[in-house]
Amino acid sequence: MAGTITALEYLEKPAHKVAPVCVLFGDEVFLKQEVLETLRGTVLSEEDADFSYSEFNGESVEAHTVFDCLSTVALFGGGQRLVAVRKGDDFVSRHRSALEAYVTHPKANSILVLEVASWPSNTKLAKAVASAGLAIECKTPAPQALAKWLVIRAQKKHEARLDRQAAELLIDTLEPELGILDQELAKLALSAGPGKTIDAPLVREMVGGWRTKTTWDMLDLATSGNAAEAILQLDRLLAAGENPIAILAQVGSTLRRFAAAARVVEQAERAGRRTTLKYALETAGFRSFVIAKAENQLRQLGRQRSVHLYRWVLDVDLALKGASSAPLRARVALENLITRMSRIADVAKAR
Repeated sequence: MAGTITALEYLEKPAHKVAPVCVLFGDEVFLKQEVLETLRGTVLSEEDADFSYSEFNGESVEAHTVFDCLSTVALFGGGQRLVAVRKGDDFVSRHRSALEAYVTHPKANSILVLEVASWPSNTKLAKAVASAGLAIECKTPAPQALAKWLVIRAQKKHEARLDRQAAELLIDTLEPELGILDQELAKLALSAGPGKTIDAPLVREMVGGWRTKTTWDMLDLATSGNAAEAILQLDRLLAAGENPIAILAQVGSTLRRFAAAARVVEQAERAGRRTTLKYALETAGFRSFVIAKAENQLRQLGRQRSVHLYRWVLDVDLALKGASSAPLRARVALENLITRMSRIADVAKAR
């Protein structure tokens, strides 16, 4: 098996025969760990698991140490040997030529795993791995693939049934970090009980607590034009000690989707095509079960304000991390964002 695949593709159907050099690249730590554990289970038998596996820190290990380990048969156990270099970006930079030579002539019955953040496909080493090894992309999946993974993960790992709408709501409610999503799945499975289905109402009740619900209520009120009630919800969150940056992070992803939907409409009009708000919102990433509400919110926001949401969110983000980091100024910055979304403002003032 050689080439480049995604981590979810590999985890769904692990190869029985693993390439002599495997590269795990991307920024999703949870996926890297899952893939590495699957590789260990595939390559090493139970008696080999501890004795034939070695792991090094790529920030400090030298190439000769890694290559010597790949050439050495474990004192106990037998069969194949698996050597992993974690945090390997610096290791790859320092020993690129030696690694290129190794990929061409790898040690028999040994598997080298390189874990890196960056893996440009146009390098000589990347091309060699694509030809003779296996590169596994460990990045946060797209929402549709992530929802599918959650459904499968719930069944295989937690012995629970997760319906699709609940999976989509879970992604919308939390940051798309697979480790956090998996922890929430475990809690939901316990709450649902054996043989029960994890549905959307259970996710709303159990995930994120009242603070998450209050943040979404605040966003709904602001995008529906009710600034006064939205600011009251903001007061509740801040009084409870919620970090202003965390509040912005939760609402910012939705506001960016509204901005993206507005641009889809504008681009269609420039091209002389007709489109619908439903299509624009779906293209921007809104889930099917919130489309009706999102259409009303987008109409209230209006096109002129919607296309400015990208800059407004960025301005508040920079302010919260700079001049408005003090609590009172942070409150004012968030209140200004709510007011901008809620009022019928003329374009000149909005700019």
